[in-house]
Amino acid sequence: MKESLKVLQECAELQQKKSRDYQNENSRIRQADHYPRGCATILDMVHQKITRIYSVMEAAEVGGDPNFESLEDSAKDAINYLSFFVSYNRGMMEGQSSDKDYLNKPIKKEE
Repeated sequence: MKESLKVLQECAELQQKKSRDYQNENSRIRQADHYPRGCATILDMVHQKITRIYSVMEAAEVGGDPNFESLEDSAKDAINYLSFFVSYNRGMMEGQSSDKDYLNKPIKKEE
C-alpha cells in the first residue's frame, strides 16, 4: 500500500477516536455544532493548522525543536478538517440542518 494511503487510513482512525470524545453518545453535541459558520469555520480551523505547521517549520529552520504538537499531528488534523469541509459542503455532516447552506445560513426558498 502506498504510504499516502496509509496516512489517510491513520487519519480516519484518528478521526474516529476524536469523534468518541467530541460527539459521544452521552452528549447532546453533534459534529456540526462545532462549526457555527459551517464551512467557513472549518476553513478557519484548517488555516490554524497550516499556520501552526509554518510556525513549527520556521522555528526548526533556525534550530528550534517542536515542544508540543508535531508537524505530522497538525498535518493529519488538517486532512481531517478538510474531510469535514467536504462533508459539510455536501450537507452530510452529523447534526447539520437541512434547511441551512454550507455556511450555515438559512436556505432561501423560491416562491
